[in-house]
Amino acid sequence: SQVSFEEESQNPPAVGHWKPLMPSKGDKEEPESGCQDAGGVHEPQSTEQLNVSRLRSSSVEIREKGSEFLRDELHKAQKELKLKDKECERLSKVREQLEQELEELTASLFEEAHKMVREANTKQAAAEKQLREARGKIDMLQAEVTALKTLVITSTPSSPNRELHPQLQSPSKAGFRKGHGRNKSTSSAMVSAASQNVAPEPVSRECREVDSILFAEFQAWKESPTLDKSCSFLDRIYREDVGPCLDFTKQELSELVRVAVEQNTLTIEPVASQAVPVGKVAAEECGGPKKCALSGLPRTCKHRIMLGDSGNYYYISPSCRARITAVCNFFTYIRYIQQGLVRQDVELMYWEVMRLRREMSLAKLGFYPTEM
Repeated sequence: SQVSFEEESQNPPAVGHWKPLMPSKGDKEEPESGCQDAGGVHEPQSTEQLNVSRLRSSSVEIREKGSEFLRDELHKAQKELKLKDKECERLSKVREQLEQELEELTASLFEEAHKMVREANTKQAAAEKQLREARGKIDMLQAEVTALKTLVITSTPSSPNRELHPQLQSPSKAGFRKGHGRNKSTSSAMVSAASQNVAPEPVSRECREVDSILFAEFQAWKESPTLDKSCSFLDRIYREDVGPCLDFTKQELSELVRVAVEQNTLTIEPVASQAVPVGKVAAEECGGPKKCALSGLPRTCKHRIMLGDSGNYYYISPSCRARITAVCNFFTYIRYIQQGLVRQDVELMYWEVMRLRREMSLAKLGFYPTEM
């Protein structure tokens, strides 16, 4: 029992089991404890408000710093954009300048090229004119040599030619011919030889009469000159002159020659003492110095032709050479007209074309100069 009493004395009494009827001093102190409890509640609330205000101020400060940073970045970006705009403007100006310089350079190059082409055409025309003049002089000299040979042959000891021996003439005639005897005799012999060997001279201008149909066709072609044979002017000449003039026995080779003449790729050269070139074409078709490749007849061939860059030569007779040359002369003249190199009246050009057509007609009939 004593042990249980001690245990009970050690354990404090349970709170709230006693409810006194009268207020005591301990009861008067309860409001103070309540006040203390209320004061303890207000202190956490003020701490939380302080923390919220601090968070708000820090967020405002962060927002201000962030906006300031963004403003700085925006200014930097605007400056960079301005610099890039200036750079783009400068590059566009450089590009425009380069394009303008390129256009000017292209125009100057084209102008220089056209100028070089014109100069080349002019030089070619002058060279061909000189070549024709040189050939004319050669023909004249050959005729003079032929005339001198004729005079020498006709002069014998029994009947000397007084043109070659002025000392046999009377003094008056000899004095009159002094210093000019050889030239006069040569000229007279040339006239006599020309009257026998050379073809008749062209009809004089007073006897010419312009054909209205042919002249109208030539005028229409002259307005827009072309090498297309579908036009009426060239179609007529192909049918009446070019086709018959280039119509040889060897039809296949004749067609190749016609194409080469139209394309201006045919070459004619005199035959020297050379060996017959080896080519892909058979020797019978190529002919030889004693056989014409176009006619197939045994003829003495003084010239040979080459078609383009094939490297194959074809030996042709003088008659075939005259026919090809006549057609080449016609095409050369109309090419000059097409390129604007002929500065003549339309009627003069028409009569030159008629003269070339007459040469083709004579050549296809078998007439050709003896020097061929």
